Amino acid sequence: MEHITLLIGIVIVTALVFDFTNGFHDTANAMATTISTGALQPKIAVGMSAVLNLVGAFLSVEVAKTISGGIIDESAGIRPEVIFAGLVGAIVWNLVTWLAGLPSSSSHALFGGLIGATLVSVGTGGVHGEAVVMKVLIPAVAAPFVAGLASMAATRLTYRLARGRDEADTAKGYRAGQIASAALVSLAHGTNDAQKTMGVITLALITGGVIAPHSDPPMWVIASAGLAIALGTYLGGWRIIRTMGKGITDIQPPQGFAAQTGAAATILASSHLGFALSTTQVCSGAVMGSGLGRKGGVVRWSTAGRMVVAWGLTLPAAGLVSAGAAVLADQGTWGITTVAVLALAICGGIWVASRRKPVDHTNVNEGPAVEPAGVVTTALQAVSPPPAGPVAPAASEADAAAVPAQRDAAAPTQPATATS
Repeated sequence: MEHITLLIGIVIVTALVFDFTNGFHDTANAMATTISTGALQPKIAVGMSAVLNLVGAFLSVEVAKTISGGIIDESAGIRPEVIFAGLVGAIVWNLVTWLAGLPSSSSHALFGGLIGATLVSVGTGGVHGEAVVMKVLIPAVAAPFVAGLASMAATRLTYRLARGRDEADTAKGYRAGQIASAALVSLAHGTNDAQKTMGVITLALITGGVIAPHSDPPMWVIASAGLAIALGTYLGGWRIIRTMGKGITDIQPPQGFAAQTGAAATILASSHLGFALSTTQVCSGAVMGSGLGRKGGVVRWSTAGRMVVAWGLTLPAAGLVSAGAAVLADQGTWGITTVAVLALAICGGIWVASRRKPVDHTNVNEGPAVEPAGVVTTALQAVSPPPAGPVAPAASEADAAAVPAQRDAAAPTQPATATS
C-alpha cells in the first residue's frame, strides 16, 4: 500500500466509481422480475441483492484473472493512465444507457474501454485477440440464447406442472421460488461482475509495480470492490428495473421464477469457467425467453430491438470514448486532469437530465403502454394459441325459457289489425 502513487490511487478510485455504476446499472438483472410481480417490495429487494452481491464477491477470483491477465497484456507497456482512460469510457457509457433505461452490458463497456485505450496507447500488441474472441465475444453472442432457451423451457415446464391448479394455491410457492432464485442471481452477479473491478484494480497495481505480475487480487481489493457494487445495487437502477420488469414482457410469477433460475445457472457456470460474460444480456435473454414460453405472452420487440442495438454499440462506443480519453491522458498531468474534468461534467449533465423525469421505488412498476402484436408475436401465438378465457356458467332451463320472452318484450309493438 505504501508504494501506491497518486495516479494509481486515482485509477483505483475511478475503478470503484465504475463498480458503483455497475451495481445500480445491473440491479435489474436480479430483482426486476421479483419487483414487477410483487414478490418483494422494491426497497427490500435491492437491499437483499446488495448483501448477496457483497457475499458473492468473495467466492471466486477466476473472472478477475481474466481481466487482469487475460484480455490485456500486462507486459506490453500498459500504464495506469491507460487504465484510467478505459474506465472513463466505461463509466460514461454506463450512465448514458442508464439515462435511456436500456439494460446494456457494464461488462462490455469495461472491455471496450480497456481495449480502446490500449489500442491507442500501446497498439494491437497490448490486446490478446484470441482471449477477446473466446472469453468475451463468443459468450456475448451465446449467453442470451442459452439463457433464453433455458428460461423458455423452464417456463413451459412450470406452467405444465401447475396446470389445473388454482392460481391462489400456487402463488405462495412461486413467490418463495422467485425470492430464492433472485437471491441466487444476486449471488451469481457478485461472483461475476464484482470481480471485473477487482481485475482492473489488480491490473493497475501490476502496471504500477505495486504487486507482482499474475498475482491474485489482494483481500483489500476484493473487499472494496464488493462494497462498491453492493452500495450501487442498494441505490437501485430504477429506470432499468422498469424496462426489464415491465418493458420487455408482462411477467407473471411462474415466468419470473423460471427466468431467474435459468439466468443464475448460466452466470454461475460462466463464472466457474472464467468467462466474463454480460449478466445483463443473460438476464434480458432469460426474460424474453420467459415471455415466449407462456402461451399468450407478448414480447415487446421494439424494446428488445433497442436493447440489442445498445448491446452491439457498447463495445465500440465505450472504446471510442476511451480512445479519445487515452489520447489526452498520454499528454501528461494536464491531459489526465482534462479527462477527469470532462468526465465529471458529462456525468453531472446526465444526472441533471435524469431529474426531469425521475424514476424511483415509488413508480418503478408503472409499465409502458401495451404494444400492438407484431409479425413475430402473431406467428408465435399462431403456433401456441393463448389459453381460453373463463367459461361462463351454464344457463338453467328457467333462464333459457326467459330469454325469448325478454326478447319479445324488448321488440317494438305492432298496431293491432281488425278482423272481420
